Amino acid sequence: MQGFRSVLLGSALGLTLTGVAWAQDDTIKIGVLHSLSGTMAISETTLKDTVLMMVEQQNAKGGLLGKQIEAVVVDPASDWPLFAEKARELISDQGVDAIFGCWTSVSRKSVLPVIEELNGLLFYPVQYEGEESSKNVIYTGAAPNQQAIPAVNYMRDELGVEKWALLGTDYVYPRTTNTILEAYLKDNGVAEEDIFVNYTPFGHSDWSKIVADVVALGNDGKQVGVVSTINGDANVGFYKELAAAGVSAMDLPVMAFSVGEEELSGLDTENLVGHLAAWNYFESADTPENAAFIEEWRSFTGDENRVTNDPMEATMIGFNAWVAAVEAAGSPETDAVLDAIVGVEVPNLTGSTATVLPNHHLTKPVLIGEIREDGQFDIVSETDPVPGDAWTDFLPDSAVLDADWPGKACGMFNTETGNCVQVQSNY
Repeated sequence: MQGFRSVLLGSALGLTLTGVAWAQDDTIKIGVLHSLSGTMAISETTLKDTVLMMVEQQNAKGGLLGKQIEAVVVDPASDWPLFAEKARELISDQGVDAIFGCWTSVSRKSVLPVIEELNGLLFYPVQYEGEESSKNVIYTGAAPNQQAIPAVNYMRDELGVEKWALLGTDYVYPRTTNTILEAYLKDNGVAEEDIFVNYTPFGHSDWSKIVADVVALGNDGKQVGVVSTINGDANVGFYKELAAAGVSAMDLPVMAFSVGEEELSGLDTENLVGHLAAWNYFESADTPENAAFIEEWRSFTGDENRVTNDPMEATMIGFNAWVAAVEAAGSPETDAVLDAIVGVEVPNLTGSTATVLPNHHLTKPVLIGEIREDGQFDIVSETDPVPGDAWTDFLPDSAVLDADWPGKACGMFNTETGNCVQVQSNY
């Protein structure tokens, strides 16, 4: 596609011929950019399947703009530079109009320069650290004000947590999230010595010393709580070590931001009952929309035991928002979709509505769930939909920033100086 475009005599001719080429295509192509191997496959394979289910359902309705949707699946194999290569392949070689993919922030950061250079469109379906708003990304997962901050408030107010262990995998999402949480906790009177931070590599398996160190934090009698941004299959070892150490949720509550039904399905959850997770969706949500989604998922997979989770809902919301924007625009081209997508409203699975905001984030309810013996969650707290904040209020340099793509054409607008700091993302 790029080679063909380079020989065109002018941009107007290029646009005309590109439109003709699209009109003659038999399908509208989308890319599926999720790890199907490596440490993140435990989480991302399900999202690949979710996209394929959504495509099948949309095609059964007649497709989109009179065409069938074709999903082009690639495997970046939990290799962050490979995400960028595969994204370039999807846009330049396969000619996809949108990409649904990535889980970790390091994979998203790897993809950002590619999609911004090629004017691609990424729907990113996982909670993340914020501090970003790209023209070329729709963030359908939670920003920190839709997960991390409410989760900490719950632990403080409902569980009496006074000392905090912030445990994360060593990459940008945990580090940035914990920087925000440290600032927030200190602003709310928590002493620096009552905050313990630790990072481990992807796939980390020996948790005995870390768990022992965290348990020891409570030797002074203060209630300790763990905020976990541990990602991927490292969670298996972490929760097994908690169980082996005889640590219950009463002794040491854990609030996880990256553990849902999929991760728990491979664990013996008997000793994890009462530990917590903060998401915007749980499979146990009691709504007609969720019951229908679960039934469709199990029918699609042919597995009555296959669970659903939050990033699946975010994937579904993103796909439906893309479909609505393409229909409104009358075209799957990136700029046309971006012009149409802000303000799009689609139902979520918990009974309310997700709205695409000018900062390319969504409105999302905040749910806190307690782990049950069957690997599901009892929902113990739920809010009305909260607007996602691209830039946190708890870091001074970020508090003055705003993102507004249709209004200011800027994802990093300084509200004090009235200037757009930069249009491209911080990679």
